[in-house]
Amino acid sequence: MTRERVGRIRFMDAQRVNLDGFAVENPELGLVALASPYDPEPGLTVVDGRVTEMDGVKAADFDAIDAFIAAHGLDLSVAEEAMALPDVAVARMMVAPDVPRAEVVRLCAGMTPAKLARVLALLRPPELVMAMTKLRARRTPSNQAHVTNRLDDPLLLAADAATAAAYGFRELETTVPVLADAPSNAVAVAIGAAVGSPGVLVQCSVEEAQELELGLRGFVSYAETVSLYGTERVFTDGDDTPWSKAFLTSAYASRGIKMRVSSGAGAEVLMGGAERRSMLYLESRCVALARAMGAQGVQNGGIDGASVAGAVPRGVRELMAENVMVMARNLESCSGNDALMSESDVRRTSRTLPIFLAGSDFVCSGFGSIQRYDNMFGPSNWNAEDIDDYLAMQRDWGVDGGLRTASPEEVEALRRRAAEAARAVYSWFGLADFTDEQVEAAVDAAGSKDLAGTDATAVLSAARTIMDSGLTMADVVTALVETGFEPEAERLLAMLRARVEGDYLQTAAIFTPSMRVLSLVTDPNDYAGPGTGYEPAPERQAEIDAIRQQRSVRDLRAAQLAHRADALRPVREAAPGGDPREVVIGVSPATGRDVWLTLSGLPVVDALRELMAGLEEEGCAGRIVRFNDTIDLGMIGLSAARLSGSGIGIGLQAKGTALIHRRDLAPLANLELYSIAPALAPEDYRLMGVNAGRHAKGATPEPARNPYTDEAIEARYHTTVVSLVAIERSHCTGAPAEELAL
Repeated sequence: MTRERVGRIRFMDAQRVNLDGFAVENPELGLVALASPYDPEPGLTVVDGRVTEMDGVKAADFDAIDAFIAAHGLDLSVAEEAMALPDVAVARMMVAPDVPRAEVVRLCAGMTPAKLARVLALLRPPELVMAMTKLRARRTPSNQAHVTNRLDDPLLLAADAATAAAYGFRELETTVPVLADAPSNAVAVAIGAAVGSPGVLVQCSVEEAQELELGLRGFVSYAETVSLYGTERVFTDGDDTPWSKAFLTSAYASRGIKMRVSSGAGAEVLMGGAERRSMLYLESRCVALARAMGAQGVQNGGIDGASVAGAVPRGVRELMAENVMVMARNLESCSGNDALMSESDVRRTSRTLPIFLAGSDFVCSGFGSIQRYDNMFGPSNWNAEDIDDYLAMQRDWGVDGGLRTASPEEVEALRRRAAEAARAVYSWFGLADFTDEQVEAAVDAAGSKDLAGTDATAVLSAARTIMDSGLTMADVVTALVETGFEPEAERLLAMLRARVEGDYLQTAAIFTPSMRVLSLVTDPNDYAGPGTGYEPAPERQAEIDAIRQQRSVRDLRAAQLAHRADALRPVREAAPGGDPREVVIGVSPATGRDVWLTLSGLPVVDALRELMAGLEEEGCAGRIVRFNDTIDLGMIGLSAARLSGSGIGIGLQAKGTALIHRRDLAPLANLELYSIAPALAPEDYRLMGVNAGRHAKGATPEPARNPYTDEAIEARYHTTVVSLVAIERSHCTGAPAEELAL
């Protein structure tokens, strides 16, 4: 019979982190992150300008990956110098502020995959942060979003794309649950992106031939789904070679479509083709291939295999090392964080935070700007549920994670404009007819579950018509002009012009909302230690700081004013009482002036009524006195007790904190205290009134305790308390105490 585990272990077993999988390190299966005993020793032999041996393999024995890297992926003019450097010396150069980025890039161009993997494996996590800060290509960080839904609903796609653009994402990636819907999704997201902001790049991630055709028609402006693998076996299982991938990369670029490749740890392990190598070494081969193929950048850092890397020791560290490796090869880094690698909020935040702090060309290669259930790539590491958290993290650290706060009014207006623009285009071409009710549903929907229903046949028919009719983005521009959406038409036309100009084919290129290209060429990373590199401009910092939840003293005054009541009025200067059954309730200076609502949401006058009712239950009389010379609750309660005929007083701050005091005690030595104002309910104040009456009569009070809550009371309310205290102090004039009528 199996003995049940003790309660503490049963409790721990129930936590979400235990939904994750954790593997024992096993080099035989490729389940090893940074270094395998089977990784080759770095080495390079060059004879007459030709590589004759690389990483322990003779040229005659090269596989397709070795051959391609040897022919196109190494700068042989610097290779001898670079390969002769000790690994630790190169690692220190990556971190050292006084070694220019350009020097690190120059040397890494001559390093073999095994050499660069060995160097990156030496960097500890804080050193990876420092290396990434210096080595990313573009000075200004950015972010990419996923915009998909379960229904391929065009109106919702357009509205969600506009929302993502409003939040600051400069690239939007969509895909489909139904492959044939891809043309419709691409059109809808492109329209929505143009509503949200100028210069937002759009991708539709589908089968490569169809994706290329969508690009040729102008519906998408970048691609990243050309997948690379670190072993020849996995390559050939997919009927691909480095040469076929290079041809496809060139096909995109030749038509003005920004192009990066995708790779990442865990892919070879999942396909049983890791050949006992470490994940970092295999990814080093992929990154060297990307450089050799002429791609603008690499999407890596796990991607679909992130959970595999995350399952082994030091796996998350390996994911970040992959990103730094891309930067060291002078490529754009789209640094993962798009696949949900853990069900633990702590682990998934831990996976992203170092990259977020260092800054990357794209912090996420797919932040799910829609809800988890609507993400047809699978849930991202960050989703719509996390946008407020991410914005708060930017504010907490004072760093630019690529996003901004959009006001509720802005979001609503853009969602409506995007849905209406999509409806107009679909109607203009006879693709589909959407009703006012469908538009309103898309505007209001938090996700596809909020829609009454989408005609899947109509979406499929629209997509087929787009493909069969030869429709292009130029036609969409015409439709927008003819239906009254000229600004959006001009934004889409500007993207088509940019395709012809080709400036955004530079490494790490994005557009600003003013259509300025930021890239390795126009916005190079110039970090060289403290006081250098990217810092948000004052306007951008203000944008980062201005999350919608922040409140000022002015905001609090306005909110309190909405609950103003004429239930408290001064009647006379307060004087000592003589009734032995009298209990004075002392209140703080702002009570009945600027503060009308406690932190729990209970009106102050209702709290006073409950205190008075509790006193009456015990046959005692209550008198309310407002003190104008202190905001300290202990002094308010003690002063009330000294005016009270019974010698018992109640102190009540307008925010809801309350206590019972006695005239012969020290200010801090109260009889009872309710310190957690946000958790207090009417019955708690009633009980305090009852107990104060019993103290006045010399009877035994009922024990009163602060209501328990596991909520982060301090985090939620302390900033409000600061504002309330400021308001209270503004009324602390030193005037005599005054008796109030309730």
